[in-house]
Amino acid sequence: MKNPELLSPCGSPETLQAAVKGGADAVYLGGNLFNARMNAKNFDDNQIKEAVSFSHENGVRVYITLNTLLTDRELKKALRYVSFLYSNGVDALITADLGLTAAIHRYFPDFELHASTQACGHSTDGAKMFADLGFSRMVAARELNQDALALLAKESPIEIEMFVHGAICVSHSGQCLMSSVIGERSGNRGLCAQPCRLPYNGHYPLSIKDMCLADHMQDILTMNIAALKIEGRMKPPGYVYGVTSIYRRLLDERRNATPDEIAYLAALFSRSGFTSGYFTGNMTKSMLGIRREEDKNAKIPPMPDVIFEKKEKIVLPARTHVLPEFISCKKPITKERFVKSARYAHANQIVNCEDLDIRYLPLDKFVKGKANGLIMPYPVLDKEKDKVLKQVDIAIQNGACHALITHLGQIPWFIGKECTLHGDYRLNITNGESACQYERLEDVILSPELTLPQIRDMHFAKSTIIYGHLPLMTLEKPVEEPHLKDRRGVVFPLVRAGGRDVVLNSVPVYMLDKKAALKKAGGGVHLMFIRETPQEVKQIMKAFHEGLPPQTDIKRMKE
Repeated sequence: MKNPELLSPCGSPETLQAAVKGGADAVYLGGNLFNARMNAKNFDDNQIKEAVSFSHENGVRVYITLNTLLTDRELKKALRYVSFLYSNGVDALITADLGLTAAIHRYFPDFELHASTQACGHSTDGAKMFADLGFSRMVAARELNQDALALLAKESPIEIEMFVHGAICVSHSGQCLMSSVIGERSGNRGLCAQPCRLPYNGHYPLSIKDMCLADHMQDILTMNIAALKIEGRMKPPGYVYGVTSIYRRLLDERRNATPDEIAYLAALFSRSGFTSGYFTGNMTKSMLGIRREEDKNAKIPPMPDVIFEKKEKIVLPARTHVLPEFISCKKPITKERFVKSARYAHANQIVNCEDLDIRYLPLDKFVKGKANGLIMPYPVLDKEKDKVLKQVDIAIQNGACHALITHLGQIPWFIGKECTLHGDYRLNITNGESACQYERLEDVILSPELTLPQIRDMHFAKSTIIYGHLPLMTLEKPVEEPHLKDRRGVVFPLVRAGGRDVVLNSVPVYMLDKKAALKKAGGGVHLMFIRETPQEVKQIMKAFHEGLPPQTDIKRMKE
């Protein structure tokens, strides 16, 4: 079986040299625009040209990250940047925003596209939908275990790339709002402040050790994975060279790492050692770790330098491209009644909201006669699909005629079912192009990271969350805590949803007294009841109808 591609991170021109000398088959790096590591040194336009030339001369492919969410006003600028990257020989783009992806595929149909882990790739149905959008590769979610990855690689119509080394987000990637909501630094916009690395309840229940799968290489090599990815665009050249060279040896010799090699990797960087908990499915407290003084002061043992055989020079056909005037997608989802005055809510318990157009309950809590809408869980892994589809059929039989979709891959599951589909905020809709990729949906709930002026720019069937404790993180590894209290004494509730722990914001979004501003922004509104009592729901609904100001601490949307 052919070896997978070894893909190394480059946060600067110096680390690019290190990755190539270390034996990378391909490198990924970010420019000064729209990449998920905006705090890295990154590459300016001239450095990108030089990076492509140097890499191709050494037989190494170059992938550029454009993996943040974009607003409507940023799409033209992004496409002009794509035109520059295309004309200068970049091999592929790593993207997360489905609207930007669709526009790139429309104007640059032969530009190779990889779905970033920020695009939430965790199932074969998701991979099939990504293929339809023009992707040729999907970066798998880091939370998947060995069996899930093997099935995905077998069933996916596009290539599967997996992480094998480096830092792990504790939340499902693309589904973390914590840095954005509490610190106004959006991880989905490349500015994550890493609140997961801070203490809660007097210790570190969210800080995951770095991943290391070097001692699982022989298993990985049986799985038909297309590429193995090393995380680390914020790391120095010595780290990138050392990690890349170890994995190069393991691939070429088709073996697992020795204890000495694991020790060498740990000395380069670790947080109390390494974890393979997601890959093995052993998701215990042993996965947790912080960067200790002994980790920082670890002496790096000598490893022999290895001169890797130079790869054949890459010669791309000449590319020239003149980008026509960008014309946004003209097929947005539009349904008149939702544009005017939709009011709908979802709740984790049965509440009396008869005056709402749609009353949602989570799929696993749906009760006949108490709701007319169901909320799909997030995520739904391949092994969970059959159970979820049975629950969907039961809910529809019991009166569910609306469904809140939480992932692109769920849409085909409702073909032939008498159920109107709506898009949840988890779809990360931040521009009209993204909304156009969901034509089968009646409307969408916009990303809660948007401001009211940005919402006003979006002319399609949309809805805005105007009340609710926003889910900040969705966790695959159980927290085993009743809540999270930070250093300031702020408490973040934990709830179970879809069999997973979800971290809620400490205070609710509250825009019930901002009717004039909401009307100007347009669209419908969505109220989210997750931990409120029935009596509190009645009070909130009264405040909604009468436009009453808040009585407690709240989170405001920017006007």
